[in-house]
Amino acid sequence: MRLIFKAFLILSWLSAALPAQAASVPAAPKIAATGHLLMDYHSGAILAENNAGKRLEPASLTKIMTAYTVFRELEEGNISLNDQVLVSKKAWKTPGSRMFIEVGKQVSVDDLIHGMIIASGNDACVALAEHIAGNEEAFAALMNKHVLELGMENTHFTNATGLPDPNHYTTPEDILKVTRAIIREFPQFYPLYSIKEFTYNGITQKNRNRLLWRDPSVDGVKTGHTEAAGYCLVTSAKRENMRLLSVVMGTASDSARAKESQTLLNYGFRFYQTHRLFDGGETLKQLRVWKGEVDNLNLGLEEDLYVTNPRGSYNKLTARIHLKDSIMAPVPRGKVRGKVIIEHDGEIIKEVPLVALRGVREGGIIHNLVDSVLMIFQ
Repeated sequence: MRLIFKAFLILSWLSAALPAQAASVPAAPKIAATGHLLMDYHSGAILAENNAGKRLEPASLTKIMTAYTVFRELEEGNISLNDQVLVSKKAWKTPGSRMFIEVGKQVSVDDLIHGMIIASGNDACVALAEHIAGNEEAFAALMNKHVLELGMENTHFTNATGLPDPNHYTTPEDILKVTRAIIREFPQFYPLYSIKEFTYNGITQKNRNRLLWRDPSVDGVKTGHTEAAGYCLVTSAKRENMRLLSVVMGTASDSARAKESQTLLNYGFRFYQTHRLFDGGETLKQLRVWKGEVDNLNLGLEEDLYVTNPRGSYNKLTARIHLKDSIMAPVPRGKVRGKVIIEHDGEIIKEVPLVALRGVREGGIIHNLVDSVLMIFQ
């Protein structure tokens, strides 16, 4: 169910149309992994976690950031999907999983991306890194630049593949930050993660994510494995209008990472719901502007506002707006002038800045004189 709330609307009036009593939410299941995290994609709500902030070896989960970096280069026009990449000896010899490119031959960026995402090719990652940055070390520096931009505070990469290195690490919560960024920023590329097999050089390889075959709601994202890291899996699944992201790191086997991920997804979809409460850019409130070209400033949210809560408890949500005082022009677009406060059963669960949806320039001399008089009587 989706409803757009208006300013100061108290949601409890909807209770007659919703269950009178919220379903109880049991404790999150215990997961056999070194670290795990279950998150709602839209709201960012954490539904289950253990060691979510612990630094762990990511293995091929690294390739989520490798892909993000490649997608950014494509978006900025620095490379194109049709670029032909000359395969170096280093790329060809890179150990681990591969898409079987051959040294001295040319491969398109498009094929390399498929090989990286579907076949988890380490050779493809190194070839892309060299094409973009000259060598893998420089590409890793570019990856770490995006790490900082995305607020991945406990992550550092030294290579594009995820091969073991003492200074190569991430956390469950950090790897979901870049996963969310890929889904949000690159909807044109995200469907690659749901492709089940890829053929190159006469060799067909299946996507190692078992859940793509078992659960029709799953459409990504990435597996990983080294002896030190164990078996890892980042999963994304969408049922109706709710998308959940899960990550398990350090499980005991290929089958275990799929089983534990499915357990997390089933728990989240069974016991929680996500609602879009406000549209980004929608006017929620107006604020008086003195000495401006217009009298009122439209306030709203920069992005859509989502909230995740236990199933059956939608009627326990309330929304209210807290405003700062009236303001003097000029007012730049995006200036914060208050906040939207969301409460669940009387407890604040989210606060989001209320911003100017457009700028207001200073008014003319006569208008300003009139406002100066009116302000005296305020």
